[in-house]
Parts: sequence; C-alpha cells; structure tokens
Amino acid sequence: MAAPAGWEPVQRVPTYELVLRRIEEQLINRTLRPGDRLPPERELATMLGASRPAVREALRVLQAQGVVRSAVGTGADSGTIVTQAPSGALTRLLRVHLAVASFPLSDVVESRVMFERFSALGAAKAMTPEVLARIEKPLLAMDEPDIERARFNELDTEFHVAIAEAGGNQFIADLTVAVRESIRSDILGTLEQAGDWPEIRDGLRADHHAIYQALATADGPGAADALERHIEGFYVRMKVGVSG
Repeated sequence: MAAPAGWEPVQRVPTYELVLRRIEEQLINRTLRPGDRLPPERELATMLGASRPAVREALRVLQAQGVVRSAVGTGADSGTIVTQAPSGALTRLLRVHLAVASFPLSDVVESRVMFERFSALGAAKAMTPEVLARIEKPLLAMDEPDIERARFNELDTEFHVAIAEAGGNQFIADLTVAVRESIRSDILGTLEQAGDWPEIRDGLRADHHAIYQALATADGPGAADALERHIEGFYVRMKVGVSG
C-alpha cells in the first residue's frame, strides 16, 4: 500500500554515514583542525553512541579521501590525524566527478583558462628567482630531444602546477591541480594517438617558452594571454575530450 502524499517512508542511513557527518561537522566548524588527532576508535564510538565498526568505516572513508591519515604506534605521528593539505582528496573526487558527469569540453576549457589566467597574473606580480627556477625546471626537462609522450605529459602537468602554486592563491592552485590531474589521462591518451608527435611536441614547447618568457619579465597580462592561447589551442588542435 502506497503511503499518502507527504508521508513517504524515512530513508535509512547507514550508521557509518552518520558518524562521517558528525566528524565532517567538527571539521567544518573548525573544532577539528589540520594536525589535530581524533580520539581513539573506542572513545569515539562511545562519544557518538555508535559501534566501533561504524566508526572504523567512517574513518576509512575519510582516509581514502585524504582528509585524515592513520598510523599505528605510540609516537607523535600515531593515531588518526587530520591532514595538513588534503588537495589530493580534491583531485581524486574531481577526477571521478568529471568521469561520471560528462561535462562539455567547453566547460573544462573555460575553467582551466579562468584559473590559470588568475595564477599567471598573480605569479608575475610576485615573481622571484626561486619561483622562476621552479617553473623553469620542468620546462627545460621537456626540451630533451627524444622525450617520450608520457614523460612530456608529466612534465607538462608539473609546469602548469608550478605556475598555479606561484599565483598566491592556494584555493585556486588546488582547483587548478585538481582539474589538471583529473584530465591528465585524457590528454595522454590523445597524445599517444596523435600521428606527428615531433610537430606536436615542438608546438607545445613553443607555447610553454612563450608563457615562461612573459613570466620571467613580470608581464602578467602577456603570460595570461599566452596561457589562454596555449590551452584553447591545444584542445582545438588535439580534440581532447573528457571521458564519460
């Protein structure tokens, strides 16, 4: 017999999800902060009125997301500790989200352009020899004569990440890293299927050097424009798609 309108059955929620929500609330309201140690499993179960298996499962989920890390022992690093910089969690979640959501390619391109233009402008304003050297390192490695596509793709990612991290906004940097990492396999797959690798490689090198030269001269708008041309041009030339 169907329930009358407005009286649908209450959805059952697994206990571990309730535990997970409670821990997330502590993180959101800053009761728990990066570096803090969670109470031991037995104590946490008692505090939350939940079973130890439910607490254990919730902690497994948080660990898989990169929000906490667990280590056995009795030292300062033992127990379950909130991680300092869980950007890896954002990368993993966004990678899966992109895979199942099938975003239009134009959305991905526009997002990358927006994030990376912002980072380029910020990086140019705060450029130092040390920061420039970090950006230059993957650039020089990409200039190796016989570099393979997979290695080139890794260094390409490092180059863009170095610029993002130099931009001065850690949140934008994490988003940039997450988007870039989430489509890395799609880019590599496209590179591996491309016919004329030397021509493609040389074109990408030229793009990267143009970006670098603008940053080296503190030309933020020039670097941002070069990045935009590079990103949009690559997707148009290679017809890279987001797997879904």
